[in-house]
Amino acid sequence: MSTRFFATTAKGMEDLLADELIALGAPAVEKSRAGVHFEGELKTAYRACLWSRIANRILLPIKSFPASTPEKLYAGVKSIRWSEHLTAAQTLAVDFASTRSQIVHTQYGALKAKDAIVDQFRSNTGSRPSVDVARPDVRVNIYVLDDQANVSIDLSGESLHKRGYREESVAAPLKENLAAAILYHAEWPRISRELLGAKASLSSGFLDPMCGSGTLPIEAALIAMNRAPGLDRSYFGFLGWSQHDARAWKDLVDEAIELELKDERKLPRIVGYDADPGAVAAAIANVERADLRRVIHVEKRELAAFLESSSSPARQAGGDAAAGVLVVNPPYGERLGEVDALKPLYREIGDVLKRCFQGWNGYVFTGSPELAKCVGLKASRRFVLYNGAMECRLLKYELY
Repeated sequence: MSTRFFATTAKGMEDLLADELIALGAPAVEKSRAGVHFEGELKTAYRACLWSRIANRILLPIKSFPASTPEKLYAGVKSIRWSEHLTAAQTLAVDFASTRSQIVHTQYGALKAKDAIVDQFRSNTGSRPSVDVARPDVRVNIYVLDDQANVSIDLSGESLHKRGYREESVAAPLKENLAAAILYHAEWPRISRELLGAKASLSSGFLDPMCGSGTLPIEAALIAMNRAPGLDRSYFGFLGWSQHDARAWKDLVDEAIELELKDERKLPRIVGYDADPGAVAAAIANVERADLRRVIHVEKRELAAFLESSSSPARQAGGDAAAGVLVVNPPYGERLGEVDALKPLYREIGDVLKRCFQGWNGYVFTGSPELAKCVGLKASRRFVLYNGAMECRLLKYELY
């Protein structure tokens, strides 16, 4: 039976998510603000939970009703037969958000909805589910738009950007799905396929010269290996849901394991450098947690070392380097003094790109248009993405 689902994502990533869901076989894909509607069987939603690199959450809508007051919200939520979704012995959590609604206090909205669910259980069974805000058996998502409440079961349980590999972090890390969006725009899925089986060398592959905690190289490796990003997650919201189809989920997991490229020798070279020893240690720890130590090379290295080295990709390939992708996510400051202090770094990035990476495509991800000008190269393309609430640009440089 076909069901309507909604996949949420960050603003600016809707097109990428729609393309991804179409590639995963989801029919009737329809873009919306900060998300994409799609149809399919429950297995289709499970596949999105397992394979989507862009989505935050996969929601199963169960009821919509007018909710102009807290009392109407309570009544509407209580009208749902919650015994079809969980038992009194299980745990639940309620996420609540609203736009152009008279219920503006999100915590109060969540509390009223939670009360409606537990009151129904208490009156029907004499007991009630407990609340677990971290990892509940069932997470309920409620979004009120123009006083119309939309109630959904959150099949993902927690944001899908949490792949399970990142514990060691540094200041202002990229979220995993934002890193994946950057790599999609950089055409890394196509390039990594073209490089499969090629002799691994620094004249081709993927490089992040300021890798921080390693998110971009790790996501690049997961794409190159065709590893499902949700394969190492221990928790999904549907696992404790009463209507969970365990057989369908097992089939999808088994299929994902079969589809993963196992021969690491065929993979393109994936490298992360950073000048900060703390960042390098965090990146190595995350790479090991993702079981990618034989796939990703991480080491401490200054950006200026490329200008001094005879082993830069273009020089190593005699000026005729094979296809490679360099992506750098430098700091972009928030105050005037910080921006001025970062200008030499951006000039150095531009020097490294044009002198050491001929034949590659270079990408700079930044939230500062002023600093972007300091790169000193003309961007062939610009992509708008949001890092949290901050509007950023991914700038592409074709390095002839």
